[in-house]
Amino acid sequence: MNHLQSTLPIDPVSVLNPEGRSRVVVVCEHASKFIPPEFDNLGLDEFASQSHIAWDPGSFGVARGLAKCLDAKLIASNVSRLVIDCNRPPFAQDAMPESSETMKVPGNVNLTAAQRDDRTTSYYNPFCTRLASIVASTQQPIIVTVHSFTPIFHGTPRTVEIGILHDSDDRLAKVMEQIATSHTDLKVELNAPYGPQDGVTHTLKEHAITAGYLNVMLEIRNDLITDTHHQDAMAECFAKWLLNALTILDVSDDVQC
Repeated sequence: MNHLQSTLPIDPVSVLNPEGRSRVVVVCEHASKFIPPEFDNLGLDEFASQSHIAWDPGSFGVARGLAKCLDAKLIASNVSRLVIDCNRPPFAQDAMPESSETMKVPGNVNLTAAQRDDRTTSYYNPFCTRLASIVASTQQPIIVTVHSFTPIFHGTPRTVEIGILHDSDDRLAKVMEQIATSHTDLKVELNAPYGPQDGVTHTLKEHAITAGYLNVMLEIRNDLITDTHHQDAMAECFAKWLLNALTILDVSDDVQC
């Protein structure tokens, strides 16, 4: 259990290394599976509430390792994406999904407008406000979001192991993908297993693309990052790809991994 689950929700957002010197801002929207007690576990059994539908297993460990390697700021949500997904606009249906993959989420069925507004005010707005503040205080920031995905989805195995995602701004993603495919045996693909058509680039659009900041979303198949050792190794790998990509793009960062 990482510290995001072991500390109760005094704050819906965690900021690590706020004085980080890197231009990179690391974001982990699905870091936590914590469901505040007032939601009565959203009616889920123990298996469902601990599973990948509630969070992105391993993603926070990778994000933390990446931030440490780069001396970057890291912002993470402290609540489950089933309470509210901070990588979706609050009005989106899947921001508070009634089901996820094959599992129903009873506590999200027939939510009233007031209930949705309360979750937005309590959890989404603080996350976005904190992230916007960090981005604003970082000179020429580079936004990197970190996620993980399940190896089997709707019964179908996924062969992709690393996804490098972009929305309308593909500058950083394309260069990173080219570097990755020539430096690893892992199966790396652009905009896989998700892409902007799936609504997964909300943070990139809101906090990077509109301002013209370099950005990328990193997806890791979660069976590759099941422990601290593999999470740290993946973080170091990402850091090297990212720094190499920034060099190719002629973008400087004072920090070297």
